[in-house]
Amino acid sequence: MGRRSTAVSLSVAAACVVAPAQPLPPAPGVPASAAYVAPVAGPVVVVRPYQPPPSPYAAGHRGADLAVGRDRTVRAAQSGVVRFAGMVGGRGVVVIVHGDGVRTEYEPVVAAVADSAVVRRGQVIGSVTGPHGRCAPATCLHWGAQRGGHYVDPMTLLAPLGVVRLVPWADETLA
Repeated sequence: MGRRSTAVSLSVAAACVVAPAQPLPPAPGVPASAAYVAPVAGPVVVVRPYQPPPSPYAAGHRGADLAVGRDRTVRAAQSGVVRFAGMVGGRGVVVIVHGDGVRTEYEPVVAAVADSAVVRRGQVIGSVTGPHGRCAPATCLHWGAQRGGHYVDPMTLLAPLGVVRLVPWADETLA
């Protein structure tokens, strides 16, 4: 492989690495923003972290379980549109689609919002109704997130990357 083909291959590889993922179209009437807030009050305590499955249909933990104190209020982590507020498998669930294409899920929750409602970041969307999974007998909120149809660690929404700058790669072999 010659210098030119190596440089072209590295350029293509670099473009694949640094190109941002295309977000889903924003929800109508909801501005896109990167500032998410924790859906529960007080310090965020993760009882059980996100554990991605090895394949799309394998077992895993597609969200983070957050400890809930006396205040069982659940708030929208970001502005968006409620896509679902109801029961799934005997548990209350609220799903919100955000302007940046992220979809967040909250359970077990008694919803204080209805389908198609526009909610703002920090707005009360419901309250935790009881234990979830391994949290029992304690109370916790299962908080999930998807981007582009793939589950992601919702805790990463709380820590934005900030400004990303690319710098030249000082590799003598490409000169």
